Amino acid sequence: MRGDIIIVEDHHRAAAVQIVEHTTAAVGAKPGRYTITVAGESGSGKSETAQAIAEAFAERTVTVAIYQQDDYFIHPPKTNDRTRREDIGWVGPGEVRLDLLDQHLGAALDGADQVEKPLVMYAEDRVASEVMDLRGVKVVIAEGTYTSLLEHVDTRVFIARNRLDTMEHRMKRGREDFDPFIEEVLTIEHDIISQHQGLADVVITRDYAVEFS
Repeated sequence: MRGDIIIVEDHHRAAAVQIVEHTTAAVGAKPGRYTITVAGESGSGKSETAQAIAEAFAERTVTVAIYQQDDYFIHPPKTNDRTRREDIGWVGPGEVRLDLLDQHLGAALDGADQVEKPLVMYAEDRVASEVMDLRGVKVVIAEGTYTSLLEHVDTRVFIARNRLDTMEHRMKRGREDFDPFIEEVLTIEHDIISQHQGLADVVITRDYAVEFS
């Protein structure tokens, strides 16, 4: 998403190194591309962890492409917020074109050289498009709240931090106003997303320790 703020810190990098060390053999053994999802609640550090994983792979000369679920929302951010306020039932996986994101992961697995994908322009509150160049890419990461639900995935990472654990991080990113409605949205998301932890191959705890299943 254009205009997003990503602050990669030492704890993201430390977790990423462990994940890359754990998956390197499987990535190398797979003839084609390898896919990873990074899921969790808002502000849990999904974007930062995905970027840190990409950097850790790059140190091993493995090229990574990252899909952000934020680009796949049906409505751009401000419009989506208005839609939620008109109907709180809108909150959930139905807000996101998960089918298209999964299709684009599938295209990467099938060896596509490029994929034309949505691109959210945050400040302009609109959805444009961009062509993602996949030539030379070995690992594709999809990060976002509901990415555990995608099918074309080799390894699922889940960050087990809730809305209270993530408040400081959300404030740093400055992407939302903190009002009772936002907290209601985060509570609904928690009830949905917390159930996805059982799908994970790798769990990052609230203290950013890494656990493998």
